[in-house]
Amino acid sequence: MLRLVGSQYYFRRAVPVDLRSWLKRSEISLSLKTSHKLIARQKAALLYAETGRCFEEIRRMTTDVKTTLPSAEEIILFYEQLLKDYINYYELEMGLLRATQERDMQIQIIKSLSLIKKVENFIENVNPYVEWQANFLKDTLERIKLIQAKSTCRETSFREEIANLSKILVAMGTAGRNFPAFPLETGTEVPDNAQTVTTLTSSPKKRGKKASQTELISEVAQRFVFADSRKSADTIKSTQTTVTLFIEAFGDIPVDQVTGKTAGDFYDLLIGLPSNHGKEKRRLPIRDAVQDAKERGLSTLSGKTAKNHFSRLSALWSILVQREIVTRNPWMQWSFDTTKKTERRSWTDDELSLLTETQWEHRTISQRTYAGIVMVALYTGMRLGEICNLRCQDIENIQEVKCFRISPHVEDNWSPKSVAGIRIIPIHSQLISLGIMSFVQPNQHFLFPDLSPSREGVRGAAFGQTFSRLKDKLGLPPEVAFHGFRHTVSTKLRNQNADIRELWIDRLLGHEASHRSQGTMNYTSSIDVKNLSMVIEALDYPSLKMKIPEK
Repeated sequence: MLRLVGSQYYFRRAVPVDLRSWLKRSEISLSLKTSHKLIARQKAALLYAETGRCFEEIRRMTTDVKTTLPSAEEIILFYEQLLKDYINYYELEMGLLRATQERDMQIQIIKSLSLIKKVENFIENVNPYVEWQANFLKDTLERIKLIQAKSTCRETSFREEIANLSKILVAMGTAGRNFPAFPLETGTEVPDNAQTVTTLTSSPKKRGKKASQTELISEVAQRFVFADSRKSADTIKSTQTTVTLFIEAFGDIPVDQVTGKTAGDFYDLLIGLPSNHGKEKRRLPIRDAVQDAKERGLSTLSGKTAKNHFSRLSALWSILVQREIVTRNPWMQWSFDTTKKTERRSWTDDELSLLTETQWEHRTISQRTYAGIVMVALYTGMRLGEICNLRCQDIENIQEVKCFRISPHVEDNWSPKSVAGIRIIPIHSQLISLGIMSFVQPNQHFLFPDLSPSREGVRGAAFGQTFSRLKDKLGLPPEVAFHGFRHTVSTKLRNQNADIRELWIDRLLGHEASHRSQGTMNYTSSIDVKNLSMVIEALDYPSLKMKIPEK
């Protein structure tokens, strides 16, 4: 079996009873010299097979009557040499594997470079033709415009010439000349002694090249935020929300048209927007939602939320200013009232009793899942997102204690809220008694499989919304929420005896230590699991009657 001691994995295997007198030990314990669980498993599998062959060889040596019976020292030397040979063999195999991988990688790099070179050559060959086509099209358009201008000019000149000739003839008729006093049609001959007036018309000015349009807000957001692999998933998601709100209010306009007035109008819309905008089933357009909130006296967005929207746009505009796409950042230096409208608090015993007496109602999320999530929250203090993303493999035996391991899930594109959120939480004995281990099933990925991700990929979003509706149905105040379970756990633990240290509580809850010295950081990363288990076991809810239903 594997055993984690400190940061290193060890291989342990019991020595068969009939060989213990020869090897003078009851078990084998060998450091695998790695903290990587997958590598440790590979080494342990090979070592298990080798030690099995070693035991069989020792039995053969000690029972074969045809051979001289070896001494205990010879058998021990044989056993130790076998282990050394195994280690050398594994290191040699891994070295060959790494060399093969490096060679394959170099071959792929060479192929990629060759492909890139071909693409570059193709672009170099195509560019002159594309430029020639663009210039030809441009010249053709200019010629067409010039012909149109000349034609218009010539037609205007002819009309003015005819009008002038008509005036001259009318004047001559009035003076007693025998010339018809009506306008001449085109082609009428004019006497040689008739004076004509020529009107010069100026040729139209050439129009300059049309200035290139500035990029739209959606385009710069896609270019500098959504397509940037260095941006976190939370940053991309929150920026998408802000940009969507802005476009809904003002349209997808060019960024150079966004002024301080535009920012001010968006400010007024945000602080007037109802706090549940986007969460209700029938979503009103943003301006209608603001008017509806005003007429009905609804609670509006907090100053902190409005400030977050401005901060995201300000970050985007800072990039645009650096690249000289725009000249100034209109989203800076705005003031917001960031005082909390609702201060979250812990649950009281009466409120917990009321919660446990109410039936859960949801079409796809079962009562069993609801009870399991609530119990995990009350006996661990974990965040809702951490609970909903628990996998079956995240329950491990660490130092002979069953624990939840909170860590990033690369395959699920999920990670804890912060680095401090990566932690180990021993499972409370009451939680085990309630049946939390029954959720672990073979070939099952998530611990709570009936939770479906939202359109944005968030697991537990539907659960959180239904829990809020249940809480409102019970008449509980706004300051009591699911996040209040963390406050409850924190309050109960900090009111315990002096044996529980503040650092241990912070470590369990995934909080950054208030004192950031190097010693403190190293200490919190190596707190013994037994100490953490003692802290967890201090949680007690005498009035809590909730049970986890059986399947």
